Amino acid sequence: MTPEPVVTTRFAPSPTGRLHVGNLQQALRNWLFARREGGRFLLRIDDTDAERSEERYVDAIRDDLAWFGITPDAEVRQSERFDRYDARLQALVKAGRVYPAYETAQELDLKRKILLGRGLPPIYDRAALRLSDAERARLEADGTRPHWRFKLDHDRPLMWEDLVRGVQQLDPATMSDPVVRRADGSWLYMLPSAIDDLELGVTHVVRGEDHVSNTALQLQMFEAMGGAAPRFAHTALLTGTEGKLSKRLGSLGVDHFREIGIEPAALRALLARLGTSDPVEAFAEVEPLIESFDFARFGRAPAQFDEAELQQVNARLVHQLPFETVADRLPAGMDAAAWNAVRPNLERVEDAARWWAVIEGPIAVTVAEEDRPYLAEAAEVAVTMSWSDDPWQALTGALKTRTGRKGKALFLPLRQALTGLDHGPDMAALLPLIGRERTIARLSGR
Repeated sequence: MTPEPVVTTRFAPSPTGRLHVGNLQQALRNWLFARREGGRFLLRIDDTDAERSEERYVDAIRDDLAWFGITPDAEVRQSERFDRYDARLQALVKAGRVYPAYETAQELDLKRKILLGRGLPPIYDRAALRLSDAERARLEADGTRPHWRFKLDHDRPLMWEDLVRGVQQLDPATMSDPVVRRADGSWLYMLPSAIDDLELGVTHVVRGEDHVSNTALQLQMFEAMGGAAPRFAHTALLTGTEGKLSKRLGSLGVDHFREIGIEPAALRALLARLGTSDPVEAFAEVEPLIESFDFARFGRAPAQFDEAELQQVNARLVHQLPFETVADRLPAGMDAAAWNAVRPNLERVEDAARWWAVIEGPIAVTVAEEDRPYLAEAAEVAVTMSWSDDPWQALTGALKTRTGRKGKALFLPLRQALTGLDHGPDMAALLPLIGRERTIARLSGR
């Protein structure tokens, strides 16, 4: 028996700009599925557009994926595979599945406008197929260079079982023969992508639903090249909170998330579950996301990306992070006890610096005049009480007995005098960090 092929997915960005949040989600989905199946995840750099592709963006793609926690098993570049595309194209020309066409962009645009004006779909009329050899020779002798189109078989519907959308069927007669190579020799997306998927052993393609029509066309390309098509999963696109596709999502990339203090694991946890029936959970580790990945849980409704939700997930994740994982990002001198004390009040790891400044001082304090005698008495207690066990309990217990205060009247003036704030971390954890000398000085107004 022929062994089952190793599950292989790919992420195929063009290095013409930075990755945005939608790109990151598709990369993540391909990577999670490959990891769940014990397979391979490929990074394919689609750099066929020499004018717009830039090496700095190739480097940025690698760096962004690394920050996000995604490591490809291999990397390929389309610019290094032009000989493979040439060979496949020539074989398809010989088989009659690719043909030269000579219309200019202006002529094609005029044809489309005429068809639309008649209320007809703007489908290419295959005029190039009706040219004689002599007519083609005359055009080329006049300096007209052809572009190349893949000839669709109009006799059979384009059908496949989509892993998210179910059975899909499109009529090829309603579609133009796609241009696969321009007159200047440069490649368009469709054919090189299909060649790569076939030759690199890609078994599953997970991409946005905006590629559904591309898949329909590429299915015939796989067949024409004598290879089996991958399985396809077309997922709903991200939308913004305004309820429609947001241009802003196209500008939200790794740099933005770094700048606002988002943990990679928080963004990963959110994007992994957006568009599925699974709840968003603040997983610090990726294993639960891998184990729960299932196309059956994907919905077809647009998935809404909300930065406010991301901030909430980030805060929940920060509350889980152990000292060892953040130690190199904390202020000098801040130890595990201090991190554990302030961690429940943080939205970002960087916020720990603000609380360390509160602990270390100096702090600005405004004390209500009527509370000054109470705080002076608190300073006296702090001088004489034991600091060996639970100094906050010792301080407040003694003051409650001596003054009769309780609740807010007991606790709030102390917090204000000791931290300069009305709220914050648990004072039982904070007071030992502030320490005896600073506590006495702050209660005494010094």
